[in-house]
Amino acid sequence: MNLANRITLARIFLVPIVTFFLLVKLNVEPLTIGSYSISYNQVFALLLFIIAASTDGLDGYIARKRKIVTNLGKLLDPLADKLLMAAVLISLVEMGKLGAWVAIVIISREWAVTGLRQVALLEGVVLAASKWGKWKTAIQITMIIVLLLNNFPFNFIDLRIDLVVVWAAVLITVYSGIDYFMKNKNLIPVSS
Repeated sequence: MNLANRITLARIFLVPIVTFFLLVKLNVEPLTIGSYSISYNQVFALLLFIIAASTDGLDGYIARKRKIVTNLGKLLDPLADKLLMAAVLISLVEMGKLGAWVAIVIISREWAVTGLRQVALLEGVVLAASKWGKWKTAIQITMIIVLLLNNFPFNFIDLRIDLVVVWAAVLITVYSGIDYFMKNKNLIPVSS
């Protein structure tokens, strides 16, 4: 197994660990700065999430640069991304930090585009990530970080940047999904 695939597998193995630290309540006093408070397990989950999310581009870069792109990597990389995002989004819903409808919209878009990619593969076409898909990923990661930080440091100035990034994530996620389907509508079978 090559280095790129090992990095992807590490991201998959981090998913249950991140989820564990998000959902398990440790019997430890939270970290407090004035009126701001965050649990240590949430901080640890945040750090692990950032590490996992940052490996998203790294594995692909290494595979392309070293010319070690494999079918296993092509399968595992998008799976790892979707597992990480879905697990954290569902955890945020459970924690009361994110509306369930937001998680449903984001996860539904991910699986719809995955379905379109599968149809394309059956036709012998590989759908590359679009610029909107890359923006979508960046804003979703930003949203998760802001939510896990409990809107820090913006809570000190009463600025609800968390609401801004949630809405930005929803809008860009929906737009990127529509864009994907419009650009590839020729792949969607239409019955006569």
